[in-house]
Amino acid sequence: MTAPPTRPRTALLWTIAVLAAASLVVGVVGVVTATTGAASPTAITGTSLDGKQVTLDPGESGTAASASNAVADTGVQLVVPSVGLEVPLGELDAVDGQITPPGFSEAYRVRNLGVPLVDRADGTVFVVMHSLRNGAIGPGNLLIDVDGQRSEVTVGSRVRIGDARWTVTGSERITKATVAADADVWADEPGRLLLITCLQRPDGSASVDNVVIEATLYR
Repeated sequence: MTAPPTRPRTALLWTIAVLAAASLVVGVVGVVTATTGAASPTAITGTSLDGKQVTLDPGESGTAASASNAVADTGVQLVVPSVGLEVPLGELDAVDGQITPPGFSEAYRVRNLGVPLVDRADGTVFVVMHSLRNGAIGPGNLLIDVDGQRSEVTVGSRVRIGDARWTVTGSERITKATVAADADVWADEPGRLLLITCLQRPDGSASVDNVVIEATLYR
């Protein structure tokens, strides 16, 4: 997918944003599980933060992951001190309306949504990551309170990416069925950071909700 212009906010941008949002339900907040034994030859596999082998479940878009021009580490870290999150920040592209991170121990900025870090004062920086189930830990697991079914990151918490700083202003639990049409989520607003992952369920079944954490730039 060709990256859309970020200024001005055109109808094309909104169209692509909605398509990407729909794919977030599949890719970014898709079903990823800890596995044992050999995976399918075509499966997307990797290692979780706690060293477990994990596999993107069948039905998730391995093609999008492979074609996303993903970089696992851009040389800066995503840090949320209040929950102990410190992971490399990579980058990827939405591909044919789908966003599927290929890695399970990094966060990824979506290049063709919002703005790059250097332009963070002018728009929204969208960052996505996997959370995992069946006992594995991904970056997104540190952001969520599974038992409470909400964000673990409280209002006022700080977020760092390189020399940029944001303050968390709120979080929202959004069903996967409705997130694609939520214009508030996908608004490209000055000085805004959005962290998106899936909200895992206490019983270990497939996630049906997303957690969206919003923060405002202060440096």
